[in-house]
Amino acid sequence: MTDTHTHIYMPEFDGGVEALARAVAAGVERVVLPAVDEESIEPMLALRRACPARVSLAFALHPTEVDGNWRGRADAMLAMLDTAGVAAVGETGIDLYWDTTYAREQMEAFALHLEAAATRSLPVIIHCREALDQTLGVIAAHRREHGGELPVLVMHSFTGSADDVRRIREVCDPWFGINGVVTFKNAGPLHEAVAAIGLDRILLETDSPYLAPVPMRGKRNESACLPYIRDKVASLLGADPAGVERATDANARNVFGL
Repeated sequence: MTDTHTHIYMPEFDGGVEALARAVAAGVERVVLPAVDEESIEPMLALRRACPARVSLAFALHPTEVDGNWRGRADAMLAMLDTAGVAAVGETGIDLYWDTTYAREQMEAFALHLEAAATRSLPVIIHCREALDQTLGVIAAHRREHGGELPVLVMHSFTGSADDVRRIREVCDPWFGINGVVTFKNAGPLHEAVAAIGLDRILLETDSPYLAPVPMRGKRNESACLPYIRDKVASLLGADPAGVERATDANARNVFGL
């Protein structure tokens, strides 16, 4: 399996090598590490150096890191896209859950990241929280400005409804990252969305150390928990877990060139 979105390089994992070993023991043989800010760079590179065959990287300035002086920081992160082992631009996008002060700047930063991805033919890992209209607006603008072309898009940590899937597909045809939220009891709309998405567009992710799936909810999440997410997706689709594993792994290879 491939965990297409995990932050096991963060300090609580003490370098991530042991967490990656636990993941491999659980059947998760590859991980994609998305950046958050400049402090992400060195631990991500260190884990890649330690386990190059299992680790791929993604660089961007996270939307919650965007402020009135975001451009220089974003440029520094985007310069890392030419590093060996980079599989995507990310995570980028728009997050208006905590604060809307820099909504315009977040939209500008997201547009810059889309441009960088298009220039390099890389996929984009999109963080969208309480900002679907704005996110789709930036994507639509990029498409208009580029003759209808878009980079490959991944809606990371997708927790929306089947109606949200429909709205998104009116603008673009992305892949959807499904994580531990799908195992929560109150995730009924997401359960319907999984069926609307279909197995051919689903990626599995943990978003470690956040959003641990049932039965690990309330504990620190890590990539080794990915099988719980696979099994829930299989249950929702009436599919065999092994088949879901094969399909989502093939999807990850397709999107990220693993």
